[in-house]
Formats: sequence, structure tokens, C-alpha cells
Amino acid sequence: MTGLSSVCAADLLPPGVCNLLNPAAIYANNEISLGDVEIYGFDYDYTLAQYSNLLHSMIFDTARDILIEQFKYPEGLGKYDYIPGFAIRGLHYDVQKSLLMKIDAFHYVQLGTAYRGLKPVPDEELIELYGGTQHIPLYQMSDFYGKECADSYWHRKHLQHGPSLKQFMDIFSLPEMTLLSSVIDYFITHGIEFDQVHLYKDISDAIKDVHVKGVMYKWIEKDLEKYILHGDEIYAVLNRLVNHNKKLFLITNSPFSFVDKGMKHMVGKNWRDLFDMVIVQADKPNFFTDRRKPFRKLDDKGSLQWDKISQLEKGKIYKEGNLFDFLRLTGWRGSKVLYFGDHLYSDLADLMLRHGWRTGAIVPELETEIRIINTEQYMHSLTWQQALTGLLERMQMYQDAESKQVLLEWMKERQEIRSLTKNLFNPQFGSIFRTFHNPTYFSRRLVRFSDIYMASISCLLNYDVNFTFYPRRTPLQHEAPLWMDQLCTGCMKTPFLEEMVHIR
Repeated sequence: MTGLSSVCAADLLPPGVCNLLNPAAIYANNEISLGDVEIYGFDYDYTLAQYSNLLHSMIFDTARDILIEQFKYPEGLGKYDYIPGFAIRGLHYDVQKSLLMKIDAFHYVQLGTAYRGLKPVPDEELIELYGGTQHIPLYQMSDFYGKECADSYWHRKHLQHGPSLKQFMDIFSLPEMTLLSSVIDYFITHGIEFDQVHLYKDISDAIKDVHVKGVMYKWIEKDLEKYILHGDEIYAVLNRLVNHNKKLFLITNSPFSFVDKGMKHMVGKNWRDLFDMVIVQADKPNFFTDRRKPFRKLDDKGSLQWDKISQLEKGKIYKEGNLFDFLRLTGWRGSKVLYFGDHLYSDLADLMLRHGWRTGAIVPELETEIRIINTEQYMHSLTWQQALTGLLERMQMYQDAESKQVLLEWMKERQEIRSLTKNLFNPQFGSIFRTFHNPTYFSRRLVRFSDIYMASISCLLNYDVNFTFYPRRTPLQHEAPLWMDQLCTGCMKTPFLEEMVHIR
């Protein structure tokens, strides 16, 4: 065994195999030709406007102070600061067990990624909490939009129907998860009893106050240069699309004054000339499902008008409304429309599943994750992990004492490499896209609800406006032996598995 790692580690990767992935590339889940797209739609926050991480600290601090000053939580919470990189997007929170954890595409909790407060929960305790399994049944998972209403939490709590799980899919939820964990840490450390549902609801309300009361908007408006990233590139993308006779529209939950200031900063004072339609305070995802709210027109000062909307005019600003009226008034239907957003549920799911629009997911984390994947350390770890997995599968038939010992050592080494690989992304929760080997729950939704995904809208600048994206054929499990043994082992210079067996 000692020779196994040393012999192979230096020879796993040929020169130049790292840096194969481009962080500025667009990745396809479904074949899509931009030449067929006539209309481009955009969300605003974290789609057109990308924000610096400084914003997360501000949200955390303000919501923490709301808890102390308005909800009368202990003043000792003031000692907690935001922890950059503690949480990742796509995690689930079990309200009744106060557990923050990562769940894979098959509803299994990834061991080593369950936290109560700021401390990990031992694997044995986690399995005991869920009745001897890591599996979370479908009925206990969050709803279609990754959340449940407060009434439902109360209902489940009192009827004891099991845990209520909330999935955090919004980039703005990173400070919320960290605050939740910090408050729980304080209460546990100081031996304070608390009601899990009350605590979750209070923190959720405090975070909501930061957004709803417009505090966050004021910070950004006061220092656009500090908070908004990629402004010049956004102008280039929009201008290029218009020059190729594409129609553009914007549907955002943010208010007009905030969007106007941000777009003037990124695109210029005449930004509205680029858009055929601008809809603010849309109340997504209800905008896509609820027919009741009519469109309201805003004048140039942002004041509401009272006239009935019988057409959506270029250059005008509209508030609220609903997708059904939007479709009726514009006639923009089906695959000639491509809409970009960062929230897989409230931006993209309905548009793809119910209305047949093409969708593009903006995943800012992709850039960092690809840079990690491109490192030699990651490539070595992954390739060796795959080799060990193949060895374990093929050699388990040998049951003599010496073989069993070797198998145990390989299993231990494989687990160590898996942990190392996970820590390269995030020490607590790993990659947002994978558990040790499975796709995450987040990844499953990403594939289901987006035709293409990318780190930023600016990635469009790397492609012709008529470019066709072709998803790569990846092996199904019954095809994998052909791919792995004949293709991958050859190109990656990994020793053939039957030869590796004899290396001790």
C-alpha cells in the first residue's frame, strides 16, 4: 500500500491537463441555438447586477442588530461577526432539529456536512436523529420553491409530522444561514433553551426587514462603485444584443429607483433605450403563477399611474403585473425567449416547465469552483480517488486476510482523499455542485431548470450571437465501464486496474 500512492501520484496527470476548464465559459444542460432566440429577458439582482461580498457582512450585521434591538435577543450576540465562507448556497435547514446540512440529488445528507450552530454534528448522531438513516423522505422536503410558509411550520410542529426543511437557494441567503448558525451557537453555548420554530422565524423576519425596508438598497445606492461588479461588461452584452436586433426586457423584484441608479452606473443614463420592457417589484415567483395582479405604469419620477394597461410600451416602466398578461400583450412565447436569473426556483422553474421559455442560470460560485477544479492538487486527488474506487469494486471478491487488510487500507485512503477534495471547496460543506460523488440537490435543480448556466452574464461576450450550445454526452452508469476503462484511463495515464492490484 505504501508504494501505491507514491508510484502513481507523480504519473497520474500528463502535462497541461490542468486549466482545461474555462471559468468564463457557458455550460449547456440542453442543446440551444442562440440564433433561434429573438428575445432576451433578465432578472436584476445577481444577474445583471453582481454584488461584492462586502454586502453579506452588512446584511448579517444589520439583521443581528434587529434581533437584539427589536426582538430583544441577548446583547451577547453583538460579539458575532459574519464568517465569510462558512455556508454555501443550496443547503437545507431542518427547523425542528436546528440542523444546517447538504443534501444530495437522492435526498441523502452528506456525512460530515451537518451543522448545529457553528459546530459539526457527528455522523452517528445525525443518523440517529433521522431514525437510523441519512435519507430525508420526499414529504419532509421543502416545496417546489424550496421553502414553506410560516403557517405550515406551525402546522407541522404541532401535528408532529416530522421536520420542516427549508432550502436556501438565494445568494442573499448566505448571511441568513450564518446568522442562524451564530444565534444557535450562542444559545447552545450559554445553555439557553429556545423554540426552534420561533428562532427560525425571527431570524427570517430580521433578514427580510433588511430587504423589505430598503436598508440594503440605500447601502448600494450610496456606494455603487464599492458594491457592483462587472458594470462595463454588462453594458457590452446588452449593447451587442440590441445591435443584433434582439429584443430585451427586465423583470425584477427590486424597486425602480434602485434599479435605475444601478443601471445608470453600469450602462449609462440612457439604459432604458436598450430595453423593450422594464417591470419592477414584480413579486416573483408569484408573477409567474398568479393572474390577479394587473400591471401598473410608473411615470418618469417613479409615481404610479392609474390608467388601465392595454399595451406594454417600449421605454415605459411597469410595476407588478403577471406573466399571463405579459404573454397576451407581447406574444412572446416559447423557445424564442431566453430568460436569465440567479434563483433556480423563483426565476427559472415556472418559465421552463410551464411556458417553454429557454432559461439561463447565473451561478457566480462557478468561477471559484472551476479555478479549484483546474488545480493540480484537485486533479491528482480526483483521479486517484477514481482509481481507488475501481480497485475497491473489482477486488472485493478476494476475502483472504491479506486482501481484506489491503481493502480496508484502500477504503481509508479513499475516504481521506474525499475529505481533502471536499475541503478544497469549503471546509464545512464542500462544493455546491457535488457531495462526495453524487450531484447535490442544488445541481439536480440546476440541470432541471436551466438550459445553460454560467458565472456571469458577461460570459455571453465569449460567444457569437448565433452560437449553438451542445451538451456533452456523458456516460450512463451502464455505459461507464466502456468510458472509464478505455477512454479515461488511457488519456489520464492511470495504470490499468488489474496491474495496480499487484502494487503493494
